[in-house]
Amino acid sequence: MLFDTHVHLNADQFDEDLEEVINRALEADVKQMVVVGFDRPTITKAMELVEKYDFLYASVGWHPVDAIDMKDEDLEWIEELSAHPKVVAIGEMGLDYHWDKSPKDVQKEVFRRQVRLARKVNLPIIIHNREATEDVVEILKEEKVEEVGGIMHCFSGSLETAKECIDMNMHISFGGPVTFKNAKKPKEVAAEIPLDRLLIETDCPYLAPHPNRGKRNEPSYVTLVAEQIAELRGISYQELTEKTTENAQKLFGINR
Repeated sequence: MLFDTHVHLNADQFDEDLEEVINRALEADVKQMVVVGFDRPTITKAMELVEKYDFLYASVGWHPVDAIDMKDEDLEWIEELSAHPKVVAIGEMGLDYHWDKSPKDVQKEVFRRQVRLARKVNLPIIIHNREATEDVVEILKEEKVEEVGGIMHCFSGSLETAKECIDMNMHISFGGPVTFKNAKKPKEVAAEIPLDRLLIETDCPYLAPHPNRGKRNEPSYVTLVAEQIAELRGISYQELTEKTTENAQKLFGINR
């Protein structure tokens, strides 16, 4: 059984064939998934999906690119939703210095407020980091993330950074890019980090793994991520999938 820890089945790209996409995932033995909401529309859709499908769970948060749009009532709403039994994490949150929609100081403040909220409601966090590693790590340390832990989503940093995050009770998650031929750093980190801190994901509909690179990604493709990491670590596919599923269930407090 596989656990895809980061899907956007709430994205417009799945409006036409969501049932088929979900059925393909189940046929590929992807039996649990976390649907990530990061603004009002995507959170609303995520909550609708987890009410409809027993095997879907939700993470609710505010994306750094849109940090400038977040109001106090949005954070209050996220706190209210965190009490829902199928909300298992806060996020995705973090910093994104690639796009310049939201000023860095605004992103940092929204990020800090969400980490504090996660500690208040005792839920792990899901981190989005793009071109901002130093500041992300600094904020995680200052905001005592180790109290709740969480996930460095679609990790692309160095082994040194991965170890630093693991020391703060974070898990390291890999998606499609770990299968790319030129992905030297993700391959190294996926091979070296402790198995009990490793997670897999698709981030679908984005970042489809090889040989589907450039196409719409979907949860069934997480098998390709698992195959690549098992090969990198020199362990069986079954061991890799069993352990990453166990890691995800433990982190999210899902007992099955």
